[in-house]
Amino acid sequence: MPAKALDRIKHLLNQGIIYDLGQPYHVGMPHYALHPPFAFTLARKHGDYVYGDKVSAAAEIYTTGGHTGTHLDSLGHISKDGRLFGGLEASKVQDYSRGLKRRGIDETAPILGRGVLLDIAGLKGLEALAGGYTVTPKDCREALARQAVKIEEGDTVLIRTGWAQYWNQPELFITNPDGAPGPGLQAARWLASQGIRFVGSDTVAFEKMPSHLPVHAFLLVEKGIQIIEMLNLESLAEDCIYEFVFTALPLRILGGTASPVRPIAMV
Repeated sequence: MPAKALDRIKHLLNQGIIYDLGQPYHVGMPHYALHPPFAFTLARKHGDYVYGDKVSAAAEIYTTGGHTGTHLDSLGHISKDGRLFGGLEASKVQDYSRGLKRRGIDETAPILGRGVLLDIAGLKGLEALAGGYTVTPKDCREALARQAVKIEEGDTVLIRTGWAQYWNQPELFITNPDGAPGPGLQAARWLASQGIRFVGSDTVAFEKMPSHLPVHAFLLVEKGIQIIEMLNLESLAEDCIYEFVFTALPLRILGGTASPVRPIAMV
């Protein structure tokens, strides 16, 4: 490895700033209507059982859907015409008890690479884009120019709409009557043409909603580009951080269609 690269790694480890891009999990947090909510209870409180020397432990039980909270979609999350990415017939690789035998989240390796933020809300001079706003290729190009950055092959591209600020207003975050902002199909095609590996955003479904998920179908089924949803990109935008080291570690859930992740950006 070149000395310059090693110096950069040492700088990140010793002096780098870490931005936490995941939303907190809590009872009542926003969740898409088709996915189960997060549930939590403290199953054992301190004092319920006391070991020797007056030691006790607390422990909880929680349940959540794979697509609840900040999460990464597997390539098997969406099918089109009954087929998954690579032409696999969905009906032949799925099972209620074992999940997906192919294209599950367990096939996704840990993510570590260059990340780029496209602050579309900042481009428009807004705290948050309006519900139902369609992000276009022009928006993406203008955001890159404004931020003086370029997308490189293999990047993870994160799109800020500003909707993370509504996280504690679940009804607005999920059921705004005008829908949620996000990329349209043209923007998805443009992003894919840049050779990216992953995309993400701060809304419930990444793409402009309501829709019949054409962006999901294009990215996951046709291009094999996985999607991260419900990120918190506010601190990155506030500090004008537009390129960074990005990492996210999906759980190895055999057959899963998604996994919770706690992504971070390092600069």
